[in-house]
Amino acid sequence: MSVNISLEEIKKIWPSSAPDVSNINKYVEKYKDETIVIKYGGNVLIDRNIFDNFIKDIGILNKLGLSIIVVHGGGPRIKRELEKSNIPTKFIKGLRVTDDKIIDLVEKVLVEFNNDIVNSLNEKGYKAISINTKSKNIIKVKPENKELGFVGIPEKINNDVLNELINNNSIPVVAPLGLGENNQTYNINGDTAAGAIAKSLKSRRLLLMTNVEGVLNKKKELVSEISTSKILEMIKDGTITGGMIPKINTCLDSVNNGVRGVVIMDGRKPHSILNEIFSDTGAGTLIR
Repeated sequence: MSVNISLEEIKKIWPSSAPDVSNINKYVEKYKDETIVIKYGGNVLIDRNIFDNFIKDIGILNKLGLSIIVVHGGGPRIKRELEKSNIPTKFIKGLRVTDDKIIDLVEKVLVEFNNDIVNSLNEKGYKAISINTKSKNIIKVKPENKELGFVGIPEKINNDVLNELINNNSIPVVAPLGLGENNQTYNINGDTAAGAIAKSLKSRRLLLMTNVEGVLNKKKELVSEISTSKILEMIKDGTITGGMIPKINTCLDSVNNGVRGVVIMDGRKPHSILNEIFSDTGAGTLIR
């Protein structure tokens, strides 16, 4: 991909809270010919201001010629629609048990959210493309287990579709859905879907934008960079617990399978994507 904008034009749209714009060329060079997978959690994107900042940041990356793939969540929206429909839900190890009725609703909600993100980018003049089970599906899945119903594990990613879109300066926006046998739709954990795509493309970075600052030590201080071996120690000694463990497992699996680095970061902070990519200090915790 090529840079589609001059430095003077970038200065006009560059947020004041982002790193010094005059230094961006060295970072553009660093990520040239690399892919960056950005997973934005549904818990983060329910805030309209955060959503608008996210759209702006993705647009800037695209204008600078960087190869970006967006994967989104949708948990809060799904929860709201299930409650509206009076459909009870059950979770096993953080994953929603998904029957016939629930998968239909989950697919509807995630496809709508997918289209919302794409339309918001396209309204700003970018070329975003919806990727979901209704349009250009790229994820082939197998069932997680019988107990969970229609919850899937990515088995194969169609890199050709993603690479073609990126090479055309488009922004693929991927819903965490996949197709199994007989074209059955399966729901996928958003982090797992993003990790599978990053692994398949051997991405330079996987950014997990969430509602926590990153990995914290026992003193509750942010750890800016950490090795996979140290992460395992922190799980073993109880420093990392609960809902952070599945996210960390995605990070470890990604780094051990060709992704150069994974960052867990607070997507609620304005322009945290730009602060991560265009500075040496970054944002959140880098695992590699």
